[in-house]
Parts: sequence; structure tokens; C-alpha cells
Amino acid sequence: MALSPDIQQRIDSWLTPAYDADTQAEIKQLQASGQDEALTDAFYRSLEFGTGGLRGIMGAGSNRMNRYTLGMATQGLSNYLHQSFPDQEIKVAIAHDSRNNSRLFAETVANVFSGNGITVYLFDDLRPTPELSFAIRHLGCQSGCVITASHNPKEYNGFKVYWNDGSQVVAPHDKNIIVEVNKITSPTEVKFEGDASRIHSIGKELDDAYLAELKKLSINPEAIKQQHDLGIVYTPIHGSGIKLVPPGLAAFGFTNVSVVEAQATPDGNFPTVQSPNPEEKSAMQLALDQAKAQNADIVLATDPDADRVGVGVKNGAGEWVLLNGNQTAALLTHYILSARAKAHKAQPNDFIVYTIVTSEILGDIARHYGVKSYRTLTGFKYIAGLIRELAGQESYICGGEESYGFLIGDFVRDKDAVSACALVAEMAAVAKSQGRTLYEEMEQMYAEYGLYVEDLISLTKKGQRGAEEIKEMMAELRKNPPATLAGSPVVEVRDYDNGQIKNLRTGEVASTGVESSNVLQFITEAGDKISARPSGTEPKIKFYFSVKEPLSSVADYEVTHKKAEAKIQRIIEEMQLK
Repeated sequence: MALSPDIQQRIDSWLTPAYDADTQAEIKQLQASGQDEALTDAFYRSLEFGTGGLRGIMGAGSNRMNRYTLGMATQGLSNYLHQSFPDQEIKVAIAHDSRNNSRLFAETVANVFSGNGITVYLFDDLRPTPELSFAIRHLGCQSGCVITASHNPKEYNGFKVYWNDGSQVVAPHDKNIIVEVNKITSPTEVKFEGDASRIHSIGKELDDAYLAELKKLSINPEAIKQQHDLGIVYTPIHGSGIKLVPPGLAAFGFTNVSVVEAQATPDGNFPTVQSPNPEEKSAMQLALDQAKAQNADIVLATDPDADRVGVGVKNGAGEWVLLNGNQTAALLTHYILSARAKAHKAQPNDFIVYTIVTSEILGDIARHYGVKSYRTLTGFKYIAGLIRELAGQESYICGGEESYGFLIGDFVRDKDAVSACALVAEMAAVAKSQGRTLYEEMEQMYAEYGLYVEDLISLTKKGQRGAEEIKEMMAELRKNPPATLAGSPVVEVRDYDNGQIKNLRTGEVASTGVESSNVLQFITEAGDKISARPSGTEPKIKFYFSVKEPLSSVADYEVTHKKAEAKIQRIIEEMQLK
């Protein structure tokens, strides 16, 4: 394929002294080997600074993660910080995970910030994302960032930006930062030469401060004393969790933690897995094998930046199974609220939060314990935003989302797999002290509240036509919503685009109470919830299914679970989503 004139022009601009010799050599190598497709992908646009920051494949080019695209983004952010906090010392904290180039990128960002007269606190080595969130408020910073691409494949890296409350940037700052970043059009505008006197190394003192806060989250230290030798197998999947999860478990009092050695060393190539994602069984297989060999009690895993938690437990037949994000969030919410009630720690202004596509059992559990619950849009920044909004009026206890994110307590303002690992272990210790497994706790929970089973399908629609198809699907669902799903009447339609919840029986219209987002939900009389949500960043539309079946006894769990799964398949067929 021939290169278009504008792509060629962009390539030529990168073959100038504004870019270093290695970068130019990489581009010339692609030219010499006739890799026009690779060159097109690397240069057809500028890597977009989205509402959360940057994320992309690493390499030379305007559409790649490299020191130039990163430097330009940091320069734009620096300019915005000076506008937002005039006439005061501006401080930022910087962390990074185990990905290739993460340290180099973190140092690049530190240099650009310091070159702009900003005080920088740079972690001395890789650290979990939640510790970065903690560090921002602990050190009184106005902003912060972490170099990570979460659980994306090894070719990717990213730049996630935080504000002074320790949460990811939200409106209006997210859009305002994008405006400033887009004003930077050349690396010659970037202050790459750092000011070493403004860059401060941070490390153990922050770890200790974080762990001191973590320890306060323990609700049942007596059960841990009894079960301190609970068999725990942990894998950081070659990521930053190794820095804080084992010390966090030790701080809680656990003495029998076995780390998966083959995955303990931080490595951006993630050599033992296809994808470093605890949502995928293949990434958890080594830990499950080790747990089986050691006859452990639970398996814990974290993704490369340690903000998502994976949990493995033994089922009734003694086989190791993985909990999904909804199950983990429900179990943790149930444990924390019940344990707080028993320990007389519950307060009248307590609240929990979950996202609109997460299992409604979280709301059921909160109601049972007389605790207020809120729903937010998908994404942990919205949960953090609500914590900030209600600070001083109501007391945040915990919150979660179906995509393996959970946060206990508010000293961190992003999902935190370090604290989640500690509380999952405590929950398992309490269950064991009562002669039960976590799996049995889960069965018991569903017998109490009804069995919720969730699934997700993601339809990819590529190219311009694909984007149109997704729009058409959403328009059709709005125009002709399903009257019934799996034999149960649809009684409510929630349209987060126009902010309206419509009761189809009474015709009453209420507000969703959250900001606008292109999400549509159908609620049935049986308590099922089906959500349609186009991705904002990829050519995909996601459908989330949450179905509810009555469960009269634990003995019926497996049969009822199969019935619920069959119901989801029926809904998928009825909505013609195959």
C-alpha cells in the first residue's frame, strides 16, 4: 500500500533533529523493509490523549507510546497545572509498573515536570497504582501519574493521570487537560531537560504509611490469629503487586503465603502468560496448580499494576474454580457489612457504591444491613468522584465493579487489589474458623439473597461501517425495546444518554441521577438486568447480562446456576446477539 501524502509528511517531520538517532533509525528500518502498513499505523494520527491519559503500542511514531508523545502530553498537563494552581508550589507524584520502558517513561515524565518548575516525587522502583493514589494525598500533591497499561498485552504502555484527591481526572479537568495537550504540536515545545534539584525519590516511607492505613481495615483480627497459617497462594503475574501484597498480608497477620516463583519477578514480557489478566484462567493456571499441589485454602492474583484482583477457591467437589468480578465484589461487600454490624462498627451515614453494570446483589446486601448504596457510571473514577462529593457528610465503606476492581476504605481513591487481597484472606480466615470455605460462604450468600449470575459479550464492529452498525443497534434498541426477556416482562428502561428511567407499567419517568453516558438498560419483572454499552475507545459494543433466580437452599446451587446460565443464553438468542 502506498503511503498517503499527509502520512509521508508526518514521517518526514520525525526524520529531523527534533527526534533522536534511535527513533529515526527505527523509522528508516521500517522504510527500508517496505513495511508501509506498519508505518501507516504508526503515523496515521497522533496518539490520543483521552479522558484518562494515554495508552498505546510502544514504538516510534505519532500514534505510538514513546518519549515524544509522552513528553508532549506531560508538557500539556504541566501547562494546565500552572493554570489551575497559580502562584503556588505544584507537586506531583509518579509511579510505574513492570512494563518494558516503564522506568524510562517515568523518568522522562519526571524530567518534563521538573523542567516546568514542578516538584516531583518519583518512586524509587515499580509500585502498585493504588499506592500512587495514596501518595498524592499523603504528600499533598496537586496531581500524579502512573506509567501502566493495566492488563493489556506486553506491546502496550500508558500514562494514567490523577488529580489532587488521588482519583483519576474527571470533568472538567479531563477535557481541559486534553485541550492543553492538543496545543503541543512538536517536541521542540517540551522541556525535556529536567531540574534534578526538584526530583525527590520516595520509597519505603510511603510503603510503611500505606501499610499502616491498610492494617486499620482489618475487622476481625481474632479470626486471623486463629487462622494465621491459612494456606494462601499469591501471584503478581510479573507485576508490581509483589511490592505490597505479601507485606500487606503479613501486616494483617498471615504467616503462610506462598508466592508463585515463576511469576514473582517483575518482567514486562510477561513470559509465563499470554495476557497478564487475572480475569483469564490461563493467567491464573500456575497459581491454581501450585494451590492444588500445596492443598492451599485460597489463590490471590493481581494484574501488572495491582489494581485488579483475581480469586481462586475450592468448590464443593474440591476442584479449584475462579470467582468472577461480581462474585468477589458481592462476597467482600457481604463480609465487610456483616462483620461491621457484628463488631458494632456500623454508622448511620455508611454507604457503598457499585457501577450500573455490576450485580444488583450489592444493593440487596446494603439494604439488608440498612446501609445506603449508590450506583455510578462504569469506571472507578466515578466511584472515586462520589467518595469526594460525599466526603464529610457520609462515610464510604466499600465499592466495586464487575471488572475485578474493589476498594475498601477511602485512603486510596482508585481500585486497590492490595487491600482487596488482604480482606479476601481475612474473609477466608473467618469462614475457616467457622468450618466453611469461601465457596460455601458464596453459596450461603446467594441462598440468602437469591442467585445472581452474570455474563458479558463483546461484539467487535470494525471500521467506519462498524461504528455506524453500533449506532444503529443502539438506535433500534431505544426505538423498539424488548417487551419480554426470557419470558419475563421488561418493566423498566434506563437510558443513561437522556438521563431517564422509565417505568413501563406506570409510565412514570425518573432521573438516573448520574451524568450522561451512552448506556441502555432493561430491567425485567424477574429482576434480570441487561445493559448495552458501546465502548468509548474501541470499535466494540458490550452487552452485560445479570439474571436472578430464586435459590431456596444451598443444595440447589449448582442446578439453579445452570438454569440461570441457560436463561442468559436464551436472552442472547432473543436479542439476536450471536
